[in-house]
Amino acid sequence: MKILVINGPNLNFLGIREKEIYGEESYESLLRMLEEKAERDGDTLECFQSNHEGAIIDRIQEAYSDGTEGIVINPGAYTHYSYAIHDALKSVSGIIKVEVHISDINTREEFRHVSVTAPACDAQIAGHGLAGYTEAMDLMKDLKSKKE
Repeated sequence: MKILVINGPNLNFLGIREKEIYGEESYESLLRMLEEKAERDGDTLECFQSNHEGAIIDRIQEAYSDGTEGIVINPGAYTHYSYAIHDALKSVSGIIKVEVHISDINTREEFRHVSVTAPACDAQIAGHGLAGYTEAMDLMKDLKSKKE
């Protein structure tokens, strides 16, 4: 399966920012974990991170024609207000999409309780730490097999 992992703003600062919420592991260790899983599972993986909303939208749109079969996305703070990312995700309806959050957004500040991007995705995983990403990759395969 060709999988695209998209990380939004500040996720490149994993292991640096708010360790009590996001943990000690660095962004590079997340990438290694995902690459190792993809290799074990025989998947093709691309990881993309941007602090810029437009770049995230551009990458989602590129996925439409580059053979991407699944998108794991952690939109970061854009989760709570980016209808533009929501619309981009909706526009690639043939691609399976799973939204991931390292922390449990439902137990944090009230503004984080609402995800405007989740309705454009097939599923959401929140509060499972970095393991949520690998869980999303597995879930994506289950969802794909159910669609076939």
